[in-house]
Amino acid sequence: MAGMKQRIEIEEAIGMIIANINKICDELTVSSEEAYGHILAHDLVAHCDVPSFARSAMDGYAVRSSDTEGASREKPTRLRVLSEILAGDAATNVYEAGTAVRIMTGGMIPAGFDAVIRQEDTDLGEDEVEIYTPARRYMNYCHAGEEIQKGTTVLNAGRRIGRTEIGLLASLGLDRVSVVRPIRAAIISTGSELAKPGDCLPAGCIYGNIRYMLAASVKSDGFEVSYAEDCADDFEEIRSHIVKAAETADVVITTGGVSVGKRDLIAEILADIGAKVLFTRINIQPGTPTIASVYRNRIILSLSGNPYAALANFDLYFPPLSAKLTGCEALDTEVGKAVLCDPYDKVNAMRRLVRAYVDAGNVYLPTDRHMSSVFGNMNTCNCYIDIPADTHVSVGDTVSIRRMKYT
Repeated sequence: MAGMKQRIEIEEAIGMIIANINKICDELTVSSEEAYGHILAHDLVAHCDVPSFARSAMDGYAVRSSDTEGASREKPTRLRVLSEILAGDAATNVYEAGTAVRIMTGGMIPAGFDAVIRQEDTDLGEDEVEIYTPARRYMNYCHAGEEIQKGTTVLNAGRRIGRTEIGLLASLGLDRVSVVRPIRAAIISTGSELAKPGDCLPAGCIYGNIRYMLAASVKSDGFEVSYAEDCADDFEEIRSHIVKAAETADVVITTGGVSVGKRDLIAEILADIGAKVLFTRINIQPGTPTIASVYRNRIILSLSGNPYAALANFDLYFPPLSAKLTGCEALDTEVGKAVLCDPYDKVNAMRRLVRAYVDAGNVYLPTDRHMSSVFGNMNTCNCYIDIPADTHVSVGDTVSIRRMKYT
């Protein structure tokens, strides 16, 4: 309960969330063509060599290297041409002393031949060919299994499938693959002032935007938004949405209602439904009054109702959360260092996330507007500068940055 009484660091908060998450066990079988963006459920072990046969790396002639010893333009080696093999042809010839096979790039090298002479080093003969240079054993020769050997682990479980991974699946002849079932996230934005885009805007109201931005973030990782609603600051309405959302979602995200105002009801609702609260306050601006809880073995992540605060704290907690749920470490946030190139004169009493833009090891401040309620200028940003409390930073300083995954 210590974390409930005082502000905790974001690293401790992330640790608490991760400790209360179990990896998704459900799997889906999808076609290799549809596998892009999914997470591999099991290690992928090659069931065959790739390529499955020795093949030529050049247009030329397959030869036995020992037959070409001493060959030169002055004294060419003459070999009888048995046949011609194009890419896709089955090699039916077997080596005979003093013979060669005309072969094209990718063609199957017949048994007994151990090198390929490029056609530029021959007279391009059809029935008999003159060889003008000696061949080394396995010159221009691609071995069976040169790219992938049978029995090797090609991809590990937890690997996110991209274009190269799909190419590997295709190379192995696999048209189906088992993947982790995508995360299902529920997003509930609370606030009686929220109007839906497209509706008339009543006096005193604003168009809600956080739910749409968080949904886009979830979907950008290939996950599903299983439940998405805006609701008024009403105890029963919010409670009903949370309970219903938890029936299908792996993680429930709420925005708004986490502070101490008259209509900040989230803490009270979590207590009412019997959720186990992990923490209620974080040593970070924006988003100090963030709440994480566990309900029916699902994480409920309750964020600020201010757009920038909600986005910044979503970016703190959802990537490591999704990495744990899927077993894919690559989903976590990239953290690094960069050199500050623009002045930031404010010294904050708390640790601060400042929106910024990083490029080639340098980090810039495209805006001087850093309020929690302002988010539109984030379209010029791709990272956060993570500034410790009571710290003055100057141009030229090396600062910590956290990359924005969702831009």
